[in-house]
Amino acid sequence: MTYRAEYIWIDGSEPTKFLRSKTNVLPTGAEIPIWGFDGSSTNQAPGSESDCVLQPVMTVPDPIRGGDNVLVLCEVLLTDMSPHATNTRRACAEATEHYSHLEPWLGIEQEYTLYKDGRPLGWPPGGYPAPQGGYYCGIGDDEVFGRDLVEAHTTACIEAGLAISGTNAEVMMGQWEFQIGPLDPVTCADQVWLARWLLYRIGEDFGISATLDPKPIQGDWNGAGAHANFSTAQMREDYDAVIAAAEALGKNHDYHIENYGAGIERRLTGLHETAPWTEYNYGVSDRGASVRIPWQVEKERRGYLEDRRPNANCDPYLVTRLITETVCGAASP
Repeated sequence: MTYRAEYIWIDGSEPTKFLRSKTNVLPTGAEIPIWGFDGSSTNQAPGSESDCVLQPVMTVPDPIRGGDNVLVLCEVLLTDMSPHATNTRRACAEATEHYSHLEPWLGIEQEYTLYKDGRPLGWPPGGYPAPQGGYYCGIGDDEVFGRDLVEAHTTACIEAGLAISGTNAEVMMGQWEFQIGPLDPVTCADQVWLARWLLYRIGEDFGISATLDPKPIQGDWNGAGAHANFSTAQMREDYDAVIAAAEALGKNHDYHIENYGAGIERRLTGLHETAPWTEYNYGVSDRGASVRIPWQVEKERRGYLEDRRPNANCDPYLVTRLITETVCGAASP
């Protein structure tokens, strides 16, 4: 008897990385081994030294194949077993461990746009739908498109044991969002990558693709982000710590922007619920701010903040690490 392990990893494509995967058929009861792949075909090695190593770091049930089959998220290593230059997970894991005493939690709101026949799902051929407004959390066949895929994706995430905490239709027609977390920084990023893989894979069955382009349609249409909700144990008890975290993020704004996803200047324009990418500000209940403090956090004098700057196409390992290092580094004695 055998089972299938789907090895999933992040490639070296630029400026935005993509997911890759392949299947290892293993004897029933066998442990998940390290494996390899052709790095020359994933922008991770020259043809003369093409071998790269897949190091399993997280295994979950495979909700698509079912049975004893599994999904295996991997880090990419060199053949000397050191982290590959494209491996951003290792530094994220180290930051998570280093600041574990502060108990950082992260949740990511992953927006994405569904496409079919070269246009956003539901859009008329060669034209535009009604202006955005009724699509956000909309109901009805004239407002919402792709719910069957979204429901299948949500079910798959739950069956895989991922900490998916919600979904909703977004402001632009054909745009959706799922939320992962709260979890520690590296686990949150791990699960966002796995949830992305499930979204793409399930989209194959529906003949629909999903894009993380931060501004898929130019003009008076919302872009797509990956808002990051962050707290530490102190922030969850003390509002002053929430304000201190918002202040700390502002002092490192440029570095975060550089690492929050390609094309960020197309999305963070100061319009469509964004702050300009060249500026930093924070405010209570302000979706036009770089960082939003929810109204209930101010009222209860404790809680979390929402970093609204990350693009939908961001690398979650970079985002969760940078927020953790910036906020926890400022808070640590």
